[in-house]
Amino acid sequence: MGILSGNPKDEPLHYGEVYDIWQASMMAKGCVSGYRALKQHTGDRELKKIIDKCIDQAELEGSECDKLLKSNGIVPPPELPQRPEAKLEEIPLGARFSDMEIGAMISADVAVGLVACSQTMGKTIREDVLALFAKYHATKAAIGLSMLHLSKEKGWLVPPPLLIQRPEAVHA
Repeated sequence: MGILSGNPKDEPLHYGEVYDIWQASMMAKGCVSGYRALKQHTGDRELKKIIDKCIDQAELEGSECDKLLKSNGIVPPPELPQRPEAKLEEIPLGARFSDMEIGAMISADVAVGLVACSQTMGKTIREDVLALFAKYHATKAAIGLSMLHLSKEKGWLVPPPLLIQRPEAVHA
């Protein structure tokens, strides 16, 4: 039996894992703050529900990553201060994000989160860390799918150039 053949929770984290988990916690805490701000800018009920899912997920990720860090003797990143509440009507029009902009920001953020989870999963040697980030990946994919459906439904999606006519195949 080698050092990495027992209970994964008893195995040491390597430096890459420590950094990725710490960074995931920091990003999650930043996302909670950012999503709360974006929620104050939106008037769309369905978009608010997706933002609430994003907030809940980011809070979960932050707390689970912090717990993992602490159990390995690493000090987690600090919590960010709570953002004061604002009403949509109080935000000046020139400073307010539109629902379409918020949808695009969430979609982009989810895409970045999927890549970050995949990278962490690819470099970890602990099964519990891989499983944790696979869970985050699956949840982010589901949120991304919900955001895609909503963006299509609301007409917010700006697609890249679409290949409408395909070139004819040349047979040699």
